[in-house]
Amino acid sequence: MLNIEKFSNGSELTMALTGRLDTTTSPDLERDLRDSIDGITELTIDMGGLDYISSAGLRVLLSAQKIMNKQGAMKVVNVNAVIMQIFNVTGFSQILDIQ
Repeated sequence: MLNIEKFSNGSELTMALTGRLDTTTSPDLERDLRDSIDGITELTIDMGGLDYISSAGLRVLLSAQKIMNKQGAMKVVNVNAVIMQIFNVTGFSQILDIQ
């Protein structure tokens, strides 16, 4: 299960993720991002409550990063050690702005 909380402030959007981002839940995040990202110049993905991310979840992040490269910036915050290891192994730590 994945819970997505959105906080917006003008052209800034923060999406706080809690739970698991996997093949079952990644379409929800993808849909939410697509519906929310128009006009956003600063996107923050808060992974403080994320327990797990699969390749499907990584694909959604990559897609969001490509969109944000054209219209602004995206950063990923509050990444735990387990997910950071996945980012390192997959090379996503080189692609994403992780803070």
